[in-house]
This record gives sequence, C-alpha cells and structure tokens, in this order.
Amino acid sequence: LTNTQTGVYTGVMYNDYASRLHQTPHDLEGHLGNGTAASIASGRISYTLGLQGPAVTVDTACSSSLVALHLAAQALRNGECDLALAGGVTVMSTPGMFVEFSRQRGLAADGRCKSFAASADGFAGSEGIGLALLERLSDARKNNRRILAVIKGSAVNQDGASNGLTAPNGPSQERVIRQALTNAGVTPDQVDVVEAHGTGTSLGDPIEANALLATYGQSRTDQPLYLGSIKSNIGHTQAAAGIAGVIKMVQAIQHGRLPKTLHAEDGNPEIDWDTGAVTLLTQPRPWPQANRPRRAAVSSFGVSGTNAHLILEQPPQPTPTASTVTEPPSGVVAWPLSAKTPETLREYARRLADHLNHHPNLDPADIAHALTTRTTFDQRAVITGTTLTDLTTALHALATGQDHPNLTVPPATPISGKVVFVFPGQGTQWPAMAHHLLTTSPVFADHIHQAHQALAPYTDWSLLDLLHQTGQAPDLDRTDVVQPALFAVMTALARLWQHHGIHPHAVIGHSQGEITAAHIAGALTLNDAAKIIALRSQTLTNIAGTGAMAHIPLPHHQINLEADVHLAAINGPNSTTISGTPHAIHALIDHYKTQGVDARLIPVDYASHSPHIDP
Repeated sequence: LTNTQTGVYTGVMYNDYASRLHQTPHDLEGHLGNGTAASIASGRISYTLGLQGPAVTVDTACSSSLVALHLAAQALRNGECDLALAGGVTVMSTPGMFVEFSRQRGLAADGRCKSFAASADGFAGSEGIGLALLERLSDARKNNRRILAVIKGSAVNQDGASNGLTAPNGPSQERVIRQALTNAGVTPDQVDVVEAHGTGTSLGDPIEANALLATYGQSRTDQPLYLGSIKSNIGHTQAAAGIAGVIKMVQAIQHGRLPKTLHAEDGNPEIDWDTGAVTLLTQPRPWPQANRPRRAAVSSFGVSGTNAHLILEQPPQPTPTASTVTEPPSGVVAWPLSAKTPETLREYARRLADHLNHHPNLDPADIAHALTTRTTFDQRAVITGTTLTDLTTALHALATGQDHPNLTVPPATPISGKVVFVFPGQGTQWPAMAHHLLTTSPVFADHIHQAHQALAPYTDWSLLDLLHQTGQAPDLDRTDVVQPALFAVMTALARLWQHHGIHPHAVIGHSQGEITAAHIAGALTLNDAAKIIALRSQTLTNIAGTGAMAHIPLPHHQINLEADVHLAAINGPNSTTISGTPHAIHALIDHYKTQGVDARLIPVDYASHSPHIDP
C-alpha cells in the first residue's frame, strides 16, 4: 500500500512517555517535543508504511478509538481515502492515572471492572492497542476481501453543559444512540446486543443502563436487548476501549455466540431493569435467531464528555460467480451502457430496446450481467429498475434523448491509458505456482481444466497433477513440461482478468509467450495453441545440446552475423542474444572479447533448465 491513499485514524491518550523527566538526558535532547507528541503517533504509522491518506490523532479520552472509527468511515464515504487503519492505543508509562483516580476513590479495590453488577465499585485501568482496516463495502467486495463485519452507521456527540467535569450525561447518551440508529437506517429492535461502555462504577453504570433501557429496551416483542462489556475481561483500556469492544463484537458475530460478562452474577440494584427489555449477559448465549443479519452496537463515552455509538452488521454473503448462479437475483438491477459518442450511445439504447421487443421473456438480471462484459467507453449511462417494463421504458428515454427517473447519464469521463497483457517466456515458473488460485477461484480453475483437456492428447503427463503437486507430478524443470504449464497458467490468468472486466487493448509475448498472446488475441484457438506449445517444447527437448547461445552487449545491427550464427533475441538497445552452432558461437565470443566487449556464453540445457541471462 506504499504511496496509496490509505488513511490512519488513531485514538491516543497519556502521551506522557518520557515527558516527566526533570532533566533531559543528553542523547534525548531535541527529541522529547516531537517524540512525545500525539500527532506523531499516527504520522509515524503513515511514514513507516508509506501511506499518503489522512493521518489523524484523536483524543476524546475513553471514546477516542470509537471516534477514530467514526471519522475514518466518514472519510471513506467522502472519498478522502481508499482504505483506512482506525483504532486506538493506551500506554500508561507512569503511575499517574492510578494515583489520580485513587484520590477520587474511582478505582475498583480488587482491580476488576464489574460492569452493571451489584458489586460494582470502580473501574480498573489497563493498556492495549487495536486497529481495524476499513474499506468501502463496494470496494471490499470488488477487491475480494475477507469481510469480517460492516459498519452500518455511527454517531458522535457531546454532553455539553452537564453535571460536573467527569459525570456522564444520560440524555446525551440517548441522543447519540438514536442518531447512530438513524444513520444506520435500522430500528432499535433490529439490534441484538450492545457492547456497552460499562466501566463498573456506581455512578456511570446506572446512567448508561437507563439510556439503553429508554432507547433499545422499548417496543421489543421477540427478543430482549442483550448487554455486556469487555471491560469485565480486560479492564478499561481507555483510548483503546472502543476498538476492543468492536473486536469482541466482530468475533461474536462471526461465531454466532454472545460472550458472558464477568463478575456480574447480580444486576446493579440502582438500575430499574423492569423499565425495558434489556438483559445482562451473565451467561454466554447463542446469537438470537432472526430473519435478518446479526447486528451489534458498541458504546464509548469519554470522560471529556464526547460520546460515540457504532452499529455493526454481519457481512453480506459473497456474490456467486456467473458460473454458479442458479437463479437470477431479485430486486433492483442495473444496466450499464457506454459508447464513444452521445449519438452512438442513443443508437446502442435503441438497438437494445428493439432486441428486447422481440425477446420479451429475457431475464433483466441476465441482461445486466451481459452488459457488464462489454467494453467501456467515454459516454456512459446506467438504467436501474426491478421489472423489464421499467427498464425498457428508461431505455427508450435514453434512445430518444429524454429524461427518466430510472436513467442516469453522468458527464463523459475520458479513459486514460490503455491495457496491455505481456506474456513472458520460460523461466517464470516456480514450484506450486497457481496452486492457491486453483483452489480458490472457480473462474481460474475452469480455464485450467480447459487447458488440461487441450494439452492431454499431446503429453504423457497431467497438468492437474503438476499444479496440485501430487505424487504423479512430472519434473517442472523439463522443458516439455514447464512450457505447456506456463502456457496454461498464463492463459487462465488472462481469462481471470477479463472475467473481472480488465480487457487488453493489445497483447505481446516473448518466446513461448507469443503463443499465449496469439491465443488471447483470438488468432489461435485453445486447441491449436495447446498443440503448438506442446510440440514446440518437445522439439526443443530433442535438439538440446546441438547448439549454443551468447549474450553480446551491443546493438543488434552492430553484430556480424556470419555463417552458422543467427539473431535469437533483441533484449534492449545494447543487449542482443545470438544462437548458432557451438563452434561458431565460441568463435564469435572470442572475437568480441579481443575487442574488449564482455560477450558471454549463455548456459543452455533445454532438457533441464531455461536460458539464463542478466536483465
């Protein structure tokens, strides 16, 4: 990700590392100011990884990491970055926090956070660091990421003028919860569990619980809201507390199980649990069954008065590939169209509409898939709808230059640059190449199987055995094996790129790669290309040892090609490879060495190795 628009959003507290030194050691002079600045924490991550998106340090006390997640998600939605690392860290390098809160009688005597429990007697400070990698859901699905959860919505607010400096504010907590639910587009009864702030204090817990009872605890008919806090497990990690709760809930969503909150056998009697349907997780439970994705909320309330609330959702199931779709998807479909000019775009729409008039039973989803395989040009339009009638009506509007609510025609976007597929020669192989793609990509595997069938009549070995590295696999160093194998892998890779919409404007190949390039360009069928590569590689094996090759560091037009010497390859302006009989090649090498030219013999053994020359 070096030099990419990846952002870093970190919540940081207690930036007191080395800042309490009364006398600065000589070797630290000039470094303490920047070295202990909170802004450096996020900036050093960007520096170390070479990231060029926003680098932001947030300090809202105990809500810092959840606020950082909120800001990172907003930045992604606004297009300020493409990926974002977000979370928080707390390192207590001095005992100052413990001394401070012990004076306030705010620490638990036994060092345990007893969240929402009758025995709650204070919080226990701890350290920690956590980061999550965020990406827009559409991009994550396009990039084939392993999606752990989705941030459905979030909100941040402030207590304002409330009760003192550190006391939490119930109405503000209710407001931030309701705002997060609104931003997520879900109702309170569609959230299954809340990972609460839950510090385990006699003042804060009842205020937070009452806010949850007033928001989530009302109008629930099937299941109560389940309540817990990871602080009962690991203590209050302060600036990292929010991300700790997110990690816990992501894992709970993945495993379908609600973890137990420790030290909470009896609920806090200061909380009126009967005013709403909220149940403390005194025991682990299976995730409640519902006809919708699993959802969890996470709360963080900073001692500074800044509150944050986040809604997490179970990720969507991966979209099946075209070859595995058995039923067309329901709901809205999109038809993308493009052309080189506005006139040809309208003509394209007219022709498609005319085709649909003659084939009224076509599935809109099938048409959408077919349109995504077409070449993309500068003039574009998108038609959306749920029925063929709606879509066709919008298509007619495009064809006649009219507006329609289901039609979007953005400004023309010139396409910069062109795509070239380059297919190399022998020497690019390695053991177990393509094995991972073969087991994870149905499209790649399908084209490998096609290549296997095309090669089978001309080989005495199995391509599938070779790529799967079975006991029957032949030696990859054999030229008659490696060249057909590379042809198959390169062909399948090219088809995989094309499946994902990356189509070359041109292809080029070197040596055996020329055959793959000719096939991808359409000049050779798969069967013809497979026959050529198989027989070519076998011929090379048969003539091994009958010739020689040399590298001459000169332009090709300056080399004297005498009898029995031929031009093999032009590798660069001052790099030429020649071939011929061993006697002629050795004589030419000696000739150029006497002139001070570093001509060298290229070791060639087609039976076991590929030619090796310096780049």
